[in-house]
Amino acid sequence: MKAIFHKNSYQKPLIIAGPCSIETPEQLEQTVKGLVQQGISIIRGGVWKPRTRPGSFEGLGGIALPWIQEIKQKYPVKFAIEVASASHVEEGLKAGIDVFWIGARSTVNPFTVQEIAESLKGVNIPVMIKNPVNPDLSLWIGAVERIMKAGINDLAVVHRGFSNFRDTVHRNSPLWQIPIEFRTQFPELMMINDPSHIAGKRSLVPVIAQKALDLNFDGLMIESHINPDQAWTDAAQQLTPADLQVMLQHLKTRKVHFEGSEALNQLEDIRQQIDQADHDLLEALHRRMELIEKIGEYKKLNNVAVLQLERWQEILKTRPDWAQKLGINPELIAEIFGLLHQESIRKQTEILDKD
Repeated sequence: MKAIFHKNSYQKPLIIAGPCSIETPEQLEQTVKGLVQQGISIIRGGVWKPRTRPGSFEGLGGIALPWIQEIKQKYPVKFAIEVASASHVEEGLKAGIDVFWIGARSTVNPFTVQEIAESLKGVNIPVMIKNPVNPDLSLWIGAVERIMKAGINDLAVVHRGFSNFRDTVHRNSPLWQIPIEFRTQFPELMMINDPSHIAGKRSLVPVIAQKALDLNFDGLMIESHINPDQAWTDAAQQLTPADLQVMLQHLKTRKVHFEGSEALNQLEDIRQQIDQADHDLLEALHRRMELIEKIGEYKKLNNVAVLQLERWQEILKTRPDWAQKLGINPELIAEIFGLLHQESIRKQTEILDKD
């Protein structure tokens, strides 16, 4: 079987779409028909739906698998479903499912991932692994390693965002730095973005999808339903096949590399200036830490506590204000100075506790 998740086997971006949950044969066929008309050839659909709380619709289970088989006989598509146990894998294989994905609630649990990995040994099937619900890069990497050790080499990862109670914009915070760090460690793996679960509302899906493409993601997995407002799960974030096509037509793809020697020379010149700016920045941080040590010694000499709350409040207020006047994101500066303050506290405490 030809590998699905090979970076040279498709025209970027790879698009996977389909309903959050398979509800009825009619809903599935109408949705797939609409997606095939838009050129989509890999369909996703929820068969088993682990929910945050009991009492809501949790998927039809094996009942939906024969419907998928009928769809595959009628339309030229491959079908992907989520699996969360060895029994799911067994049923899916018997039904001729083409692609499995491991969901965020499973990725967070090494026991579950290992059970799935054991059930996949000796099986030649593509697998997608979503990031864990909590922002833990090690758990994500661990899940990938377990599936790799099971012999699966047609593999992709899916960035679907992370639980964060402080985020009032997204359903799941994108925390883009985590998938970027993952790609740094596994550049050979296809990285797919799931804008539906990050957005939580359909109006935000195109924004997240474009951001992912701007960051050179390899593909998108998007929830699509023939009648989203009547969907049994995730109604607010699903797009009709027609709306999905409109969105895809408006998305902009970027070149991966600069073309031409002149552009490359200009890029190298700018990068050298960045290198110098970074060197100057590190020298400034070195001077700041020297002053922090001097303050620590002075506090020790006068038996004064490390934390001076009024001074910290002053810094927390003024530095973002200074940044805003310079056209720099004040939230970024507040975060940076928060880290600097933690290091200052650590260093001064070390000085005070030294005999």
